Amino acid sequence: MRSKFDEQLALLNRELTQMGAMCEEAIGLASEALAKDSKEIAAKVSPVDTEIDHMERTIENLCLKLLLQQQPVAKDLRQISAALKMITDMERIGDQADDIAEIISYMEGHDPNHCADILQMANEAIQMVTESVNSYVQKDMDLAEKAIAHDDVVDEYFEKVKSHLIDMIANQPDDGKYALDLLMIAKYFERIGDHAVNIAEWVVFSITGVHKGEEKA
Repeated sequence: MRSKFDEQLALLNRELTQMGAMCEEAIGLASEALAKDSKEIAAKVSPVDTEIDHMERTIENLCLKLLLQQQPVAKDLRQISAALKMITDMERIGDQADDIAEIISYMEGHDPNHCADILQMANEAIQMVTESVNSYVQKDMDLAEKAIAHDDVVDEYFEKVKSHLIDMIANQPDDGKYALDLLMIAKYFERIGDHAVNIAEWVVFSITGVHKGEEKA
């Protein structure tokens, strides 16, 4: 019975890894579309987001099967409940990558110089997602903490981008709509970083039994 349970847990890890990889793909495509000012690349994000949604349902069903058909001990319960929480954040990452792509699809041609810091934000956000998902699969507390700390880097880029775009709106009012579009894109990348933090915090819970929010209570 336990060997069957362990096989299903291993399957859960593989599915989560695949879902994480698809999140990285969606963010990467959105970033590439922005860098290349490409509506064609932006259009590739939505099908990936749809597949992420499908994987959320698949993993949710697997988790429920593990809970109902097996006899998990406390540590197993934490791992499964953490996975259920994580897939919600991963699904939101896919949604936000798709939101970025939608903005790019109707945004007029832009100067790549205005996007450099946003593109770097995207790279940092992808790294956070990778670290957070890998920390779950590897049960690596240090990697989870690294992902959480990495959010400061994304936040610093966002503040830098926001300051630049506010100046742009003030000094180049004709480009105000374009600047607001870029600000929205940057905000979505910042939120993706926040979701990666949430994932990493649930990893910490799966290992320690304590969630970060409880520590503050």
